[in-house]
Amino acid sequence: MNIYNIMKDRRSVRSYKKESVPEEKLGLILEAARNAPSAANRQPVCFFVIRDENVKKQLKEAYNEEWFSTAPVIIGVCSIPEVAWKRGDGKNYADIDAAIAMDHLILAATEEGLATCWVAAFKVSVVKSVLHLPPGIEPVALTPLGYPEIMPDPTHRKSLKELVKYI
Repeated sequence: MNIYNIMKDRRSVRSYKKESVPEEKLGLILEAARNAPSAANRQPVCFFVIRDENVKKQLKEAYNEEWFSTAPVIIGVCSIPEVAWKRGDGKNYADIDAAIAMDHLILAATEEGLATCWVAAFKVSVVKSVLHLPPGIEPVALTPLGYPEIMPDPTHRKSLKELVKYI
């Protein structure tokens, strides 16, 4: 698949097969996330690969959707604000850098025939507790990772005319 098709075909999947994710594919996906650009190359991110069923069940307290813990893997992407680059006006780029890494991760998963669903509507305090995150590590996004049971239809996308302004 080429990158344009990957970006077009990626879906937020909410139904996963029980089939395990091969280590080789997981490694490629994590490597893609590791190679994501970050402001000033500070790389203020870390990843949590969650396979333990008890931990996945505990994470349901943070995001209580039945499908969320059905994939064989959940990946948490976190930022480390203290080491991130800060713009001249003080804006910290840690969460932006983590979002870029997450985007690389989900696109690589699509290339590998796996599915994801970017989840940000979780209870931060519960995720921090369940993953035993030390102070200074902030959860930014979670995603199930696995083979799709059902692939959703494409969603509506705004036209370029609605999104782009030429000056």
